[in-house]
Amino acid sequence: MFRVFGENALIQWIMLFVVLGALILLNEFARRTKTGGIIMFFVVPAILTVYFIAIAIGASKGAEWALNNQTHIYMNGWFHYFKLYASLMGCIGFMMIKYQWGIGKTHWFKCYPFLIVAANILIAVVSDFESAVMGWNSWWLSSEDVWLFGGIHNVMNGLAGLINIFLMTGWWAVYSSKDGKDMQWCDMGVLYIITYDIWNFAYTYNCLPTHTWYCGVALLLAPTIAALLWNKGGWIQNRANTLCIWCMFAQVFPMFQATTSNGTQFFKWAVLPSLYSNGVETIQNIAAGTSAGANPTAMIVVSGLALVANAIGAVIVYKTAKAKGVNPYKNEIFQETKYYKEAAARTDFSK
Repeated sequence: MFRVFGENALIQWIMLFVVLGALILLNEFARRTKTGGIIMFFVVPAILTVYFIAIAIGASKGAEWALNNQTHIYMNGWFHYFKLYASLMGCIGFMMIKYQWGIGKTHWFKCYPFLIVAANILIAVVSDFESAVMGWNSWWLSSEDVWLFGGIHNVMNGLAGLINIFLMTGWWAVYSSKDGKDMQWCDMGVLYIITYDIWNFAYTYNCLPTHTWYCGVALLLAPTIAALLWNKGGWIQNRANTLCIWCMFAQVFPMFQATTSNGTQFFKWAVLPSLYSNGVETIQNIAAGTSAGANPTAMIVVSGLALVANAIGAVIVYKTAKAKGVNPYKNEIFQETKYYKEAAARTDFSK
């Protein structure tokens, strides 16, 4: 699935675990104290917003420093900014719930996590369908300066993403943990974590192929490891935190993980998927307009797996809800599962 072999394989694997470890540690810093959360999701984003505005103003005036800035050149598309600030709004909203700030203590606001997660999924679904339309069985250059190959895999995974939205159950059953460190969504258990991870990995593999080793592997593993081992019930908070942290980093240092549309790799740890059948040479051939073969097999397989997994998840959700005679969105339905019970033991259901 990935070209992690040859002379750069060791550094590619090392950097994968460096990124994974950094995301886990920064998530712990952000979730364990109010100070950590405020620094990560108020102070740092405020500084970066000023930075991004300065770049935009400088570029509009023709300033060389802005025009040559990596953020302006490689991260100026709608998707990256939308994803950054959408994930940031999730982090802030989740802090409002767990710390009972303002409207965060009201019952109606408890559905906010569902709404912000659904919005983030829809952003990715639009991106998948965009790729199918822009390059059906052909190469096309995205606004992120990445050569993509559209096709049936985008359609399958886009449908998987739409289904995944409705696998979120117990929309109003969101609380604070007893120790005040986490926002708990106990009904969002192993079934949802697995189906989401498969779908989101397929999305990054389809639409961010030159970044997937980090944003599709390390970035998905970080919140999942925490939620399955020591932070039961807090997966969606972990996911929002790590996603926002990664987006901020990638927006400022895009070349850390990237291979550009002309085949340039700034660091030896950049990784390409099997889509580019001859690696960097394939990208160079696309840019030169010469023959460049694509190998979409793995994309089709993972997208098909995402669609099947989410379809099975939908059957489980609706069969479980029907057996209990309840609406799966107004009520929790997985209280009998081991994961739910362990998450509930950490949860303060009065908040």
